[in-house]
Amino acid sequence: MKSAIRLLIIEDNQAIVENITDFLEPKGYILDFAMDGIGGLHLALTHNYDVIVLDLMLPGMDGITLCQKLRQEAENKVPVLMLTARDTLEDKLLGFDSGADDYLVKPFALKELEARIKALTKRKEPDNKVLVVADLHMDLGTFEITRQGKTIDLNNTCISILKLLMKAAPNVVSRKDLENSLWGDMPPGSDVLRSHMYTLRKKIDKPFDHAMIETVHGIGFRLKE
Repeated sequence: MKSAIRLLIIEDNQAIVENITDFLEPKGYILDFAMDGIGGLHLALTHNYDVIVLDLMLPGMDGITLCQKLRQEAENKVPVLMLTARDTLEDKLLGFDSGADDYLVKPFALKELEARIKALTKRKEPDNKVLVVADLHMDLGTFEITRQGKTIDLNNTCISILKLLMKAAPNVVSRKDLENSLWGDMPPGSDVLRSHMYTLRKKIDKPFDHAMIETVHGIGFRLKE
């Protein structure tokens, strides 16, 4: 690694915490821990982290509430990887709506956890220019997104998807290319991408008089003006 990745692990299961520590610390990761939601939120708001690994079920404050409060801080864009035993589409949508960027179902392989963490850190690298497709704008320095002059709030994963679609527009981006860009060689499954596309459409298309995101069946997605 070029520089150490700093992680905040908010998890109340001591065995999981120890397994993550034993696996990641020898690789050079810097780890902070919280065993409850209130302590985790305090650390998240007062320290700088590259990624937060957040359990859904926590004492004091659950992961959904914690993530929502974290995202209420306008400047806090730290990627959040949510850990949970719940694997339904509805649960994933709830997690993404709260501001989570990725979702890992327990039990999980530690190698997959690391792959997801690395993928999230890569998404933070900004470009210093503005992408424009019709009335949709994205500032790649601040990741401020507007359509028809109205600011749109997205989680980091949706920002990454939209960035890929805007750069390719009006061409199609395949599902495989989206998954490879977001998660590398270990995509989490079609439900997760579908969940993010649902969230993206809800924010980019539904409040406006015409939709921009088009599904090209059997291939992928594109932005149309």
